[in-house]
Amino acid sequence: MIKILYSLLFCISSSILLGQEIDVLFLGNSYTGANNLPSLTAQLATSLGDTINYDSNTPGGYTLQGHSTNATSLNKISQGNWDFVVLQEQSQRPSFPPSQVATEVYPYAEILVDSIHSSNPCTEPLFYMTWGRENGDQQNCQFYTPICTYDGMQLRLRTSYLEMTNNNQTSVSPVGAAWKYTRDNYPNIDLYTSDGSHPSLAGSYLAACVFYSSMFRSSPEGATYSAGLSTNTASTLQNIAKLIVIDSLDTWRIGADDPSAHSIIATNNNNTVSFSATTNNVENFHWDFGNGETATIASPTSTYNNGGNYTVILTVDNGCITDTTSTTVSISSTAISEQKATFRYTQDNAHLFLEFINNSTRTVTFYDLNGRLLNQKIIHDKSYIFGTKSFPSIYFIVIREGDDYQTIKLFK
Repeated sequence: MIKILYSLLFCISSSILLGQEIDVLFLGNSYTGANNLPSLTAQLATSLGDTINYDSNTPGGYTLQGHSTNATSLNKISQGNWDFVVLQEQSQRPSFPPSQVATEVYPYAEILVDSIHSSNPCTEPLFYMTWGRENGDQQNCQFYTPICTYDGMQLRLRTSYLEMTNNNQTSVSPVGAAWKYTRDNYPNIDLYTSDGSHPSLAGSYLAACVFYSSMFRSSPEGATYSAGLSTNTASTLQNIAKLIVIDSLDTWRIGADDPSAHSIIATNNNNTVSFSATTNNVENFHWDFGNGETATIASPTSTYNNGGNYTVILTVDNGCITDTTSTTVSISSTAISEQKATFRYTQDNAHLFLEFINNSTRTVTFYDLNGRLLNQKIIHDKSYIFGTKSFPSIYFIVIREGDDYQTIKLFK
C-alpha cells in the first residue's frame, strides 16, 4: 500500500514515481469477472514496471445494493489495506431514468464509499464506468426510450457514473468512455462477446488499460503484456486509454483531492528569506532550507549566514499522499547583514592582519565575488594573520562571533 514517506530519499514528485506498488479490491459482477479483469490489469502493470496486489468479489448480476450488505464484500473492505476499491454497478441500473437511479443506485454507492472510508480514510473508492450494450437495452427499451440505442444507453451510464463520482467526491475509471471512442473510431475491434453485453478479451484488455491509467495516473503505452491480442490491437487500445484518461484527468476527478505543491515563492531580505508556496489539499508542510534548518508551517522564514546557492525542498501531504517541489535560493555575500562584531584590520598584497577588542572564539570566512569559499578559520586570539596571496583582488570577509557577525568587502 502506498504510504507517506518523509525521508528525503523519497522526496520526489508523485507524478514521476517509478515502480509503484498498490493494493486494489475489485467489487462488481460478471463484467469485472469476465476474462479475469483484475489479473489482466495486474499483468499489464507488471509489464510496465509496477505492481498491483488485488482481491475481488464479483458474483454474477450483482448490484451496489447487493455489495452494501454482502458479508464477503464488507469483510474485504474492512481489511482497510487498500489503495483503491473499485465499485461496479450492475450493467443496466445506472442507465435507467434519473429518478430510479437516485433511489436504486446512489444511496448504495454512498453506503459503500462510507464503509471504505470508515475502514481506511486513505483508501480511494474508484467507480467503474461500464458501457452500453451493443444494440442498446432492448429488454427495458419499452419502458425508457433513451436506452433503446447504444449511444443513448452509453450517455445515461456516463451521466450517472459522473454524478456518483461528484456526489461522493471520488474518482471514476472511464471504461465506458474509452469503449465509445473505440466503437466510433476503430469499429473493426470487437469489444463484445456474442451476447452483445459482456466484454470480449479486447474489451477487458481495454478496461485494464483504462484502470491502469486511472490508478497510476500514467499512460499504459509501451506495455509488453498484450493478453494474447495482436501487437497492433493492444497498442491501439493502450493509446485509447491514454487519450481518454490522461488527457482528461479533471473530467474523471482523478487526482482531484491529491495534495500538490506547485511552486515556492522566496522573498530575500538581506540574508533572511521568507517562503510561501502555491498548494492544494495540503494538511502538513515540511520545509528543508538547505542550511540545516527545517520548518513545518505554511509560510516560514530562514536566515542564511553564508553566501552561496541553497536547494530548498518542500514536502506536503494530506495525511495519505505526499508531493514535493523545490527551488534554489541564491544568497550573495554582500547581502549578509552586518552585526556588532567589532575588529580592525590592516593588509598588504599577501597578508591580512585582524585585531579584535577581546579574546573570544570567532569564525572567519572568506568568499570571492561569486560567493565561492576561499578560506575559513576558527580563531580564539585577539589577533590573527591570514595569508591572502592566492586571493582575488576583491573579496569578502565574514566575521562571526556567536550570533553576531559582520561582513566587509576588501580590496588588495
